Amino acid sequence: MLRPYDPRSATLKTPSEQAAMRIAGRLTADVLDMIGEYVVPGVSTEELDRRCHDYIVNAQHAVPAPLNYKGFPKSICTSVNHVVCHGIPGEKRLKNGDIVNIDVTVIKDGWHGDASRMFIVGTPSVQAKRLTELCHEAMWVGIRLIRPGLRLGDLGHAIQGFVEGHGFSVVREYCGHGIGRIFHEEPQVLHYGEPGTGMVLAEGMTFTVEPMVNAGKRYVKLLPDGWTVVTKDHSLSAQWEHTVLVTATGHEVLTLGRADRERFGTADPPPA
Repeated sequence: MLRPYDPRSATLKTPSEQAAMRIAGRLTADVLDMIGEYVVPGVSTEELDRRCHDYIVNAQHAVPAPLNYKGFPKSICTSVNHVVCHGIPGEKRLKNGDIVNIDVTVIKDGWHGDASRMFIVGTPSVQAKRLTELCHEAMWVGIRLIRPGLRLGDLGHAIQGFVEGHGFSVVREYCGHGIGRIFHEEPQVLHYGEPGTGMVLAEGMTFTVEPMVNAGKRYVKLLPDGWTVVTKDHSLSAQWEHTVLVTATGHEVLTLGRADRERFGTADPPPA
């Protein structure tokens, strides 16, 4: 959720702190790599949460950041179909054609890694597949721009223009965020905006890029549980997220999964 801006809380990480964040980022990506094979028709989101929790705690000897964060009751977020973000795992069972965002944040030695991916259950509709793929590319449209001196308004403007140019809409009430020892810190990373505005990026900043893209209109509403956000028009919604470090010459994505690391190394995937 958008918060009042406080530039004093935007932190620059030292080389040793960056190394610690690489570890947390890799662990986060490993959880998402692990859970993919279990996202199948008939599985409950509660089971996905349990598997991720057990893996983080028992295999990684780390902490699932969402659990009890401001009262959130589970270790991951599972947002299915028209759920935009912060879906609470429960008894709901996934069915063929569903799309689901799984959002994972791991704390290791006090440092956070944060990433989310879209998973397709069985065979998706044409619209669901297109939305999921376009949202993924929208995230990379923003990430590819990141370097010292860039203004965040330029990043948001690029994502917004790409998404709206393809007939979809960008959610505006929720945004990316700075991250480090604190789960959510400055800067706020909007996925829309005006060029030449916003915070100027500097080497050592770490933050997430996590556009939420709707197939219909951009408007959302919060359900009575106080967490689950859905599209007002019940259109499908998708989200992808990476944690990114601003380097001296550009950026480094700290939460790349195994497939992307093997395919692209430290480089970004080419445009779709």
